[in-house]
Amino acid sequence: MNLALFDLDNTLLNGDSDFEWSQFLIRIGVLDRELFEVKNLAFYEQYKAGTLDIHEFLDFQLKPLSRHSRKTLDAWHRQFMQESVLPMITRPARELVDRHLVAGDVCVIITATNSFVTAPIAREFGVEHLIATEPEHRDGEFTGNVADVPCFREGKVTRLESWLTAHGWNLESFADSTFYSDSLNDLPLLRKVRRPVAANPDETLRAHAERNGWLIINLR
Repeated sequence: MNLALFDLDNTLLNGDSDFEWSQFLIRIGVLDRELFEVKNLAFYEQYKAGTLDIHEFLDFQLKPLSRHSRKTLDAWHRQFMQESVLPMITRPARELVDRHLVAGDVCVIITATNSFVTAPIAREFGVEHLIATEPEHRDGEFTGNVADVPCFREGKVTRLESWLTAHGWNLESFADSTFYSDSLNDLPLLRKVRRPVAANPDETLRAHAERNGWLIINLR
């Protein structure tokens, strides 16, 4: 039995679903462009540079969820999937996931983006297991806060280990373990698996992969 882990944004997607969700809300008039677009762009640049304060970002990203009913949010998300997400899914990304699914591997999308945004995307890929940053909810509605450890940098390792334990596994339970990621932020988890793969890597990850002889692939 093998384990296949996939980062989502800029790895399986040719773009960033977290960033695009805020841009979508701006586009449909839910968020004020003047107030939110500059912040959204700034946080995205910090993420790419490896300097993002995840708690500051989550406060920005999750608060809008608390201002609207889940029914309304779900309707917006269906529109978001059609307009923003499906165009970011490339054929090589689908084929990569399908190869692992057909092989019978345990497939997991593991992402810093919150599960409200990413759960429908995981379903679109046919991936049953999702480990994501969890928005806190009460009586089915979002509070605007984060629950559990954010699934970011070292937090991805923590969340994966908790998920494995809950299933009665650890990384040594698998004959092979692979993690596909584009980002320097995922180096903590890339170093944990047997087969780290730099997919559409940023400059820092590409340099690290070349130094260490990791496989580099292009899913675009």
